[in-house]
Parts: sequence; C-alpha cells; structure tokens
Amino acid sequence: MADTKDIELTEEVSEETAAEEFAEDAAENSGPKANWYVVHTYSGYENKVKANIEKTIENRHLEDEILEVRVPMQDVTEVKNGVRKTSAKKMFPGYVLINMIMNDVTWYVVRNTRGVTGFVGPGSKPVPLSDAEMKPLGIKTENVFINFTEGDTVNVIAGVWKDTIGVVQRMDMGKQTATIMVELFGRETPVEISFDEINKSNY
Repeated sequence: MADTKDIELTEEVSEETAAEEFAEDAAENSGPKANWYVVHTYSGYENKVKANIEKTIENRHLEDEILEVRVPMQDVTEVKNGVRKTSAKKMFPGYVLINMIMNDVTWYVVRNTRGVTGFVGPGSKPVPLSDAEMKPLGIKTENVFINFTEGDTVNVIAGVWKDTIGVVQRMDMGKQTATIMVELFGRETPVEISFDEINKSNY
C-alpha cells in the first residue's frame, strides 16, 4: 500500500507540472501584441523625435518591442506664379506614429524622448489606433505569418518575382514587406516584396 505522503507528493508534483504547462501555453497563445500609437511632439520636432527614438532602439536593443517609428508624409502640389510645384509634407504636423509593444520600458523610452510632449489619449494614457484609423495612413493591419528574418535566404512564391531566390536585407513590419537582393541584368538589385509572397528557403 502506498504511503499517504507519497500520494500527496505525487499530487503536488502533478499540480505543479500542470500549472507550468498551463503557464507555457498561455504565454504562447497570449504574447504581447504590438499596436500603433500616436505621440504628440513640439512643432517641427517630428523628424528629430523619430531619429532619437530609432537611435535609442538601436542602443538599447529594443528592435523586438518598438518595431517602427513613422512620420506620415503626403505629396502636395502648389501653384505659385504660374509654376506647379510638388513637395512632400507631413500629414499630421506635431505627431509621430509608433508601432510598439506597450510596457514600462517602451513607454518610458518614448515619453522621455526629447521633443515628445506625451501620448495621444484620455489623460495622456496611450490608446492604440483602430483599424479604421490606420487605413488612411496606408498601414496594413492584417497579420501575415512569416518564418524568416533578416539575413535568411527566401523563395518568392508569388508575383512578378515568383521562383526567385534572394537574401532578406530589410523588413518593414508596418508595410509588411521585405527587401531582398535579386540578380537583375547581371547585378544584385534590392527589390521590395510583400511578406505573403515570400517563404523561407530550405537550402
């Protein structure tokens, strides 16, 4: 007959194991999600704020937490003295968009960047942009599963470059595109391709 202490110990181990497995499953299924947030800046500081945050991302290795900093631009055509001139202007002067996982570290980094006056939201509480708010900005909101990263060799599985093999040079999480090097006219040329048209090569 098994000792009562042995039975209790076995039950405790089983419960502990189950708890660990549940925690692991929960972590896999509910990992932190990146959202787009709006940050208010001093007038004329938009590009400086973008550059400062990107430098901090590099210095503190926050590439997996702050994915992209964007100052939305649009082409504006003006006619002066009979001359038509097109130039790029900021869509939202005084604002910067940031795709980030909100936590204590990322909030502190962004909030304390020189030129930033605060996040946009009630009481300066960061509120992520909705899908409807992001559409006019040209930001894709659908998530595409990717099995590659920078430096990986990939196959192009659709589009005009189908069946081409290249190496990923850069990834744009906001646009969900990757820039790969392909051979064109005997020379290596960078080409931007949508994530859903690429698959990691087995070679």
